[in-house]
Amino acid sequence: MRLKRMWAMFMARNYEFFRDRAAFGWNFLFPFLIIAGFAIIFGGDEHREFKVGVFPCMATDAAVAAACVPAPLQETTHILYIAFSDMAQGLDKLKHHKVDLLIEKGTRPVKYWVNENSPKGDILEKMLLGMMVAESQTDMVRQKAVSGRPIRYLDWLFPGIIGMNMMFSALYGVGYVVVRYRKNGVLKRLKATPLTPFEYLSAQMLSRLFVLLFSIAVLWAGCDLIFGFKVEGSYLDLFIMFLAGSLSLIALGLVIASRGTSEEFANGLLNFITWPMMFLSEVWFSLEGAPRWVRGMAETLPLTHLLRGVRKIVNDGAALADVAPEIIVLTGFTLLFLAVGALLFSWNK
Repeated sequence: MRLKRMWAMFMARNYEFFRDRAAFGWNFLFPFLIIAGFAIIFGGDEHREFKVGVFPCMATDAAVAAACVPAPLQETTHILYIAFSDMAQGLDKLKHHKVDLLIEKGTRPVKYWVNENSPKGDILEKMLLGMMVAESQTDMVRQKAVSGRPIRYLDWLFPGIIGMNMMFSALYGVGYVVVRYRKNGVLKRLKATPLTPFEYLSAQMLSRLFVLLFSIAVLWAGCDLIFGFKVEGSYLDLFIMFLAGSLSLIALGLVIASRGTSEEFANGLLNFITWPMMFLSEVWFSLEGAPRWVRGMAETLPLTHLLRGVRKIVNDGAALADVAPEIIVLTGFTLLFLAVGALLFSWNK
């Protein structure tokens, strides 16, 4: 009987979602428009701060890292210098568009690497070469291009858009909806049935998980057809990563849904959670070079670990064992959020 009640709630929630044509359509259209817009915008020049990696350099401050490069390159205010301990670390960041150019410290002539698939890298290379010539300094010698399949900025951005869509769908699709049910008295009527809080929350979680995975599949297939994305790793590993991330985000939505009858307060709380998560979890841009405390805050967010794991699988061909730390953290978040949500849940408060 318990499974039958859970199945009834699961189907009821799915019918409600699919019959709302506006919400159903926007769930696919919004991320697609963002991806298409960025594909156009970043197909040409980017008007953002340049990032230059320097190795070997153990500095943690950008100003100190700048001292590791030749004097003519230290004077521009448009370049942020980031220190790396070794070449392998720097090349990895360069390949993934987290820096635009990489310089080796203390070489004459100056050795540098650039990502040929980066518009900003091409502009920065020409700018730096011009600065060195203008100062009559030693020439810069370009080294062998980054090996492996070129990673477009769109390839790096795409998992972020998917993750952002998952975050909004999970938090608003569970947190906001359940608060609305409580305000309208729906939960109060369900309380009079044999349905238990565990059964109700499980049905909500499974329903949203089904919607999320279905949305990811449709969005991924549609964008791949148009933009031609390539997954270096296993699709099975990618599915497991998305599954772990979806469960953690849905569980966070259940915490928000556990109490409250004000839709306005729930909306404000959701904005308070989603906007910092969207900007700190590297959805749009890398936090390379950001203050240490900012990167520390990012580590406390489930979306950060989800996107890190997805990008490892998609762009680097990582196996499941390679993303085990991310999956363990997401599982921990899920268990924590479920415990808190279950303890705080009320039918009518």
